[in-house]
Amino acid sequence: MSNDYFQFKQFTIRHDRSAFKVGTDGVLLGAVADVSGRRRILDVGTGTGLVAIMLAQRCDAEIVAIEPHRESFLQACDNTAESPWSGRIRVLNISFQSFNPGALRFDLIVSNPPWFIDSLRCPDPARSESRHNDTLTHKDILEGSVRLLTENGLLQVIMPVNEGRKFVEKALEHELYCSRITHVSPTQSSGPKRMLISLGRQKTEISESFLTVEKERRHEYTPEYMELTKDFYLKF
Repeated sequence: MSNDYFQFKQFTIRHDRSAFKVGTDGVLLGAVADVSGRRRILDVGTGTGLVAIMLAQRCDAEIVAIEPHRESFLQACDNTAESPWSGRIRVLNISFQSFNPGALRFDLIVSNPPWFIDSLRCPDPARSESRHNDTLTHKDILEGSVRLLTENGLLQVIMPVNEGRKFVEKALEHELYCSRITHVSPTQSSGPKRMLISLGRQKTEISESFLTVEKERRHEYTPEYMELTKDFYLKF
């Protein structure tokens, strides 16, 4: 993406200094996450602040967004401060492992976490850190979520398919159980490349659904993706 910013209907995301750029993964998580009845939300690895801002648009919850990468944190602070919901979003420059809110617990924890567990690193250290799980492992996410979720709280993440399957299996070791999976295909002719995963403390039957982002032509979006994101994208 050549622009230093991405304009949504009700807010602007600047991403020239952030390790994470605006992308479909973040938009999907922000649009799909279950905000119904949630009073306190934690966004782990907020990057530009995109997901936190999208969730603030969708509900009235108080949101804490944490980001260890300094430049990304500063950019998230700017983006949230300029959004219409700045009074309900607090951004902290801290890692998930070090985050200790005392007795505070969250009804929803969301994360678009690092992946590429076994792949070669990118030469750009900031971008490499944002895509590898050396600094935020599956175990870190699960242990932190067990510590910080309310009894009926949810952990919701988006991951590549292979990593998502490993994550669901790993979650069982921490007594977090998958309740919903949305399989996301980039085009109508491709198989799923992402999984939107919901986990909680309660054992339940897994509900599965499928979502396709684009038709065969680039930037020609499916009706279901347009319906899901119409409150955010200018073009919809």
